[in-house]
Amino acid sequence: MSGFGGGVFDCDVLVVGAGIVGLSTAYALSRAAPGTRVTVLEKEPGPARHQTGRNSGVVHSGVYYRPGSLKARFAVRGGAEMAEFCAEHGLPHEVTGKLIVATDRSELPRLHALAQRGRENGIPVRELGPAQIGAYEPDVRGVAALHVGTTGICDYGAVAARLAAESGARVRYGARVTAVDRRSRGVAVRTADGSVVRARALVNCAGLHCDAVARLAGDEPGVRIVPFRGEYYALARPELVRGLVYPVPDPAFPFLGVHLTRGVRGGVHVGPNAVPALAREGYGRLVVRPGELAGTLAWPGTWAMARRHWRYGAGELRRSLSKAAFTEAVRRLLPAVTAADLRPAPAGVRAQAVLRDGTPVDDFLIREAPRTVHVLNAPSPAATASLPIGREVARRALAHLAG
Repeated sequence: MSGFGGGVFDCDVLVVGAGIVGLSTAYALSRAAPGTRVTVLEKEPGPARHQTGRNSGVVHSGVYYRPGSLKARFAVRGGAEMAEFCAEHGLPHEVTGKLIVATDRSELPRLHALAQRGRENGIPVRELGPAQIGAYEPDVRGVAALHVGTTGICDYGAVAARLAAESGARVRYGARVTAVDRRSRGVAVRTADGSVVRARALVNCAGLHCDAVARLAGDEPGVRIVPFRGEYYALARPELVRGLVYPVPDPAFPFLGVHLTRGVRGGVHVGPNAVPALAREGYGRLVVRPGELAGTLAWPGTWAMARRHWRYGAGELRRSLSKAAFTEAVRRLLPAVTAADLRPAPAGVRAQAVLRDGTPVDDFLIREAPRTVHVLNAPSPAATASLPIGREVARRALAHLAG
């Protein structure tokens, strides 16, 4: 790499990754410090091609997350800001409300704990008995539920595209990062076509590849991204669901369980389950990248997590391999559903950071190194929280410029 000859920088801040977090960071930089030159490098031909564009489009309320955590604070704030952003720019958005439904009395303590957590996070929640569930969702059955009125839906792909346009950043698509040379004066990044971009500071928002980009920069992230494929179905009879319907989640896992989500275009997504993917972008069961799989298997945390949670994982795998088992899980919430009502829909992959001891990182994780900010864990609800996350990352990047 040609380094920093002549002391010329191509930009002030270089952002790797044009998902919603990277583009929100670029947008926040332009608003916090007008005139800051920002370049975004994205290996795909357009924005939001991975986690941002392959989720169910839910604008989360923040009810699930530990009080005081970044997820709780940023989701509550971000949900309100996302609604405002969509309204301001004419993007599809709707506040639908959500039911979290207990289908067995054994789930009631967790449901009550969730109601308390929601109140601690400042979220209005209403506890419902079985007869009251039908007022919101006539075809849903349960022994109790929480109604969360602030949950909504939007099109995060459209939001990401608008953030790119409003940021004023130079966004380069088809620019995969292959090398990072960090010096005391700045950072030089080489892309797959051989070009070099020199910046005063680097922001790593590479999502599924964020740990790899951190290592390219010479930093040991202390976590590895373990990819989990989330498989969805589309509901052939969308009239069965008015809004959003979720099961009571198990707090030991970072996944919310198979749920029903009405999208901004009227269709209803069912899912996702969560099974280990055999590639960082393993959207199909047969997609295997041996080098990436070897890296996942070499991480001690992968095996520790598998030993700890194999029963949960076996259930997820069963639902992945058996449509009948998946249907059975859905019917606990929506008894009228049959296997014929479920039509395969595109899958997503969650970039879950896992510690060496096998603990899935529960909160958003942002770490810094000289002239660098790494976003190392930003799965759901990161899309909901993307505007506050972007401001936080931008604040840290600007501090590196000032230092």
